[in-house]
Amino acid sequence: MAWYQELLVGFDLETTGTDPREARIVTGAVIEVRDGQVLGHREWLADPGVEIPADAVAVHGISNERATAEGRPVDQVADALADVLTGYWRAGVPVVAYNAAFDLTLLTAELRRHGLPSLRDRLGGVDPAPVIDPYTIDRRADRYRRGKRTLEAVCAEYGVPLDAAHNASADALAAARLARAIAGRHPKIAALGPAELHHRQIEWYAEWAADFQSFLRRKGEPDAVVDGVWPVRELADTPAG
Repeated sequence: MAWYQELLVGFDLETTGTDPREARIVTGAVIEVRDGQVLGHREWLADPGVEIPADAVAVHGISNERATAEGRPVDQVADALADVLTGYWRAGVPVVAYNAAFDLTLLTAELRRHGLPSLRDRLGGVDPAPVIDPYTIDRRADRYRRGKRTLEAVCAEYGVPLDAAHNASADALAAARLARAIAGRHPKIAALGPAELHHRQIEWYAEWAADFQSFLRRKGEPDAVVDGVWPVRELADTPAG
């Protein structure tokens, strides 16, 4: 049976901001999906320990008051999410995350911030894999399609329902179903095994970043730098506290 018909684990974070090295977790969700059907679902609400900016609240709807009153300490949430995800990877189950470089880098930064074992540490020194990122795959498989590549836009392109965008559970489920839909449209993607697909995404992301960086520099941003590392970026600048 092809990978997209087997167990997939959708993963998503909603956060305090857009820089994965600085933003904090507000909510996280992990959803088990097989052949498009939900088998299991876990969600966490965190007290991020910092003010949630108004623009972030406007996106995901979690107020500071609710996060403080109902959320678990963010270090506990990060630790729990890391344990759950690494459990799937140890079992060989692919984790699906839309724009995985954001979510996995942010989770890694939270673990470092709180002195917790990294994903790599929990996997005995092995990098987290396999990861399936519909954002990276779609951008490669249909590179000349015009329009946005947001989760909402790409779900619309592939006919995947997304009823509550920027809700961690809804986005995690949509990501898993989107991976299946992309494989259904693109036989060359469907034919790859999860390990090979993971390695291809590393290459595809690096190539996209290099092309985009060159484009920005040609357009008048000579110092533009686009990070081409996927799925977990370097954390040399992760702030403490």
